[in-house]
Formats: sequence, C-alpha cells, structure tokens
Amino acid sequence: MNPSTTIGMLGGLGMLVTVLFFAAEEPAAFINLPGLAIVLGGTFAATFLSYPLKEVLRVFGLFGIVLRNERLYTRDDMEELIQISRLWLRGDIRAVEAALDKVSNPFLRTGVQLLIDLTPEEDILDLLQWRISRLRARERAEAQLFRVMASFAPAFGMIGTLVGLINMMFILDQGDIALIGQHMAVALLTTFYGILLANMVFKPIAVKLERRTEQRVVLMNMVLQGISMMCQKRNPTLMRETLNSFMAHYKDEIRDPSIRLDAENGAQAPAGPNSGR
Repeated sequence: MNPSTTIGMLGGLGMLVTVLFFAAEEPAAFINLPGLAIVLGGTFAATFLSYPLKEVLRVFGLFGIVLRNERLYTRDDMEELIQISRLWLRGDIRAVEAALDKVSNPFLRTGVQLLIDLTPEEDILDLLQWRISRLRARERAEAQLFRVMASFAPAFGMIGTLVGLINMMFILDQGDIALIGQHMAVALLTTFYGILLANMVFKPIAVKLERRTEQRVVLMNMVLQGISMMCQKRNPTLMRETLNSFMAHYKDEIRDPSIRLDAENGAQAPAGPNSGR
C-alpha cells in the first residue's frame, strides 16, 4: 500500500475518533445511515448523470491506484535507453532489436522502433508528444471526476439537512425539546458527511492522481529527450547527464543558501596561532 495514503487514512481516522471520543457527548449520535445514504447515493447519482457509464465505473479502479504503492522505473528506463543508444551508435541494428524486446516501457519501445524504421526525427517527436498530451488529458479527466464528486457531496449534504429540517417542522407543535434537538442533530449530520467525504476522500484522491500524472509526464519527457538525442547520434555520456536532470531534485535553482552560510562562517573564523607567520 502507498505509505502516504496509509498515513493519511490513519491520520484522518485517528482525528475523527479522537474528536468524537473527547468532544462528543454521545459518539454513536454521529452515526446516521439514512443521512450517509443521501450523500453517497446523491453524489453517485449526479456523477452518473454527468459522465458516461464507462468513465464512472473507472472510479473503483482509480481507488486501487491511489492505494497501491506504484513505482516509476525511471532509473531503469534511463539505463535501458542509454544501453540502446550505445548499440545504435555502433550501427548494430540486430542488437538494438534484441535489446528492444526486453524493454517493458511501451513509450520507450515505440520511440526506438520508429527510429529503427528510419522515421524522420520530427515525425517521431510529434507522435511521442501527442501521446504525452493524450495521457495528460485522459488522466486529468479522471482526477477531475473526483473533483466533481467533491463538489456534489456537500450539496447533497445540504439537501439531507433540508429534509431533516422539514421533518422537524412537523413536530414543532408538540413542544418536545428533546425530540426537536434529535431531529436537528440528524439534519446537520448529512452536511457533516458531505463535507467530510469531499475533503477527506474525493479531493485528496484527485490531488494524488494529478501528482501521479505529473510524475508520469516527467518520465515520458525524459524518454522523449533520449529518443531525440539518439536521432542526433549524441554521445551516451552526454545523454546520461542530460537525462539525470529529469530525476534531480533542486532546493533552489537560483541560489544555495548553505554555500553562502559556509563562506560567511569561514570569513568570521578566528585566526589560528600561526596565522601571522
């Protein structure tokens, strides 16, 4: 399971349990199945109205992606690309084809195969860029689906609250304060469920999917750059340094504060006993 997802789920659950245990007079009062059914049922009904059936059914698969600890084999793809580029520079087409059969990245495999088929560089890059754009558009649409669900959930929570308030109006003439308070609590619970689901489930999943897309696009752009350098028959060592920049993590591209601090400490250091000699 994805570590950050696990921490988030346990942290959110722990927060709820702690708040209900220490702040609620009766924690069981926060359980209202009809209110939860209104929020979940209304959210999914509105989602089915908004999207085609095939896209909505993908929601359950996307839940699995968020929970799974998915690896991006960026380093492995880079090494495979550099190895193939060495064979390509030597003109050993058979060795390139043999190495290509072992490549598991379909995007990389497509680019190298087009290169073997002597496709012009411009056409190769156009095709690969189109595939990157298609993946970005498709996965952003999947994340947007959860953002739409996050907007529906609080709205149906308010609908449940209105239903509860209407029911409460019918018992006002009885003057039973305890019964009125009970119906008011039930009415407010649906809004609670809607806000909770929107901000603890749907929005975090959308953000997680968007971040996953960014990482996958970076990997594809790295492969794209490598294919371009193979087309230009660039040196594999230069290719390695160039592709490494896609995986580098920089704190600040403009200035490194630690270097300036070290320089200042060196300038202020006390002179040693032999400094004047």
